[in-house]
Amino acid sequence: MKASIWKPAIGLFSALYLTWVVAASLGGEATRLITVDGSSTVFPITEAAAEEFQLAHRGRIRITVGISGTGGGFKKFCRGETDIQDASRPITAVEREACRQNHIAYQELPVAYDAMTIVVSRQNTWVDSISLKELKRMWEPSAQRVIMRWNQIRPEWPDAPLKLFGAGSDSGTFDYFTEAVVGKAKASRGDYTASEDDNTLVQGIASDQYAFGYIPFGYYESNQQKLRAVPVDAGEGPRFPSRETVENGTYRPLSRPLLIYVNEKSSARPEVKSFVESYLTYAADLASEVGFVPLPGEVYRFAAEHFRAGRLGTVFSTKPNPGTPLIEVMRRDATL
Repeated sequence: MKASIWKPAIGLFSALYLTWVVAASLGGEATRLITVDGSSTVFPITEAAAEEFQLAHRGRIRITVGISGTGGGFKKFCRGETDIQDASRPITAVEREACRQNHIAYQELPVAYDAMTIVVSRQNTWVDSISLKELKRMWEPSAQRVIMRWNQIRPEWPDAPLKLFGAGSDSGTFDYFTEAVVGKAKASRGDYTASEDDNTLVQGIASDQYAFGYIPFGYYESNQQKLRAVPVDAGEGPRFPSRETVENGTYRPLSRPLLIYVNEKSSARPEVKSFVESYLTYAADLASEVGFVPLPGEVYRFAAEHFRAGRLGTVFSTKPNPGTPLIEVMRRDATL
């Protein structure tokens, strides 16, 4: 996904300067490779950052960006197979232990906010909002092969099949959604159409008036002609996902930070260091370009300072309360 956000003067100078720095560091060697994998949610912003960086360096650095899902990506990252991990939720205790066992230290950097979006087809005319309790009734494990029709959620809704679509079990979106809605990560019914590829979910939901599902906000924004967002009522009235509701904390508990993790050894390589610094510099513009909500400027400054200082570990070892400002979370001591 192309994101042309370079400012004419400053952007050109920055690109040329970064090119000179990395070229000097590489000493004329062959093209270097940076490997990224993980979340399909984070993919659009990382892909945009990678395209701009590769363009600035005129092919001297190549960046591959995979979409194994957050869980699948962490398996590779904690084996030392990738330089950078895209994550739509923080690293888990099990993944931290896997990294420790393989002597993989890492830096954790937020890059944007996402508002997990509840969507239906444009053909759906009856859903105007949904509560967290109704979402739980749809998705909890006990709903499997029991809650199968729309009118089981609300009697006034059609006596028609309820066709659910959601993230696959290797996706960080799946982990976050189940914890926020059901109350426990990975606690979900299994009889739904699952995919780590959000484009597959978009196509499935858009083509069926009886479909219902959840996708990242960026995928909704780029497919609004096919999908309709459903406002969520967490007890204070229905709220649509938007930049405003994410920033003011009213779209909860379905808003979340998106993260990248950088292998400590990889960050010592000049091309990786320059890419991450470039990513953080332009992340706010890139986030807006691909449909995410930019973080407050103070958070980006903190992240850049932490990266330059080489701070290792995660600040999410203690679960934050919904609505906790990210800057407060960033000030916590990081632990590996």
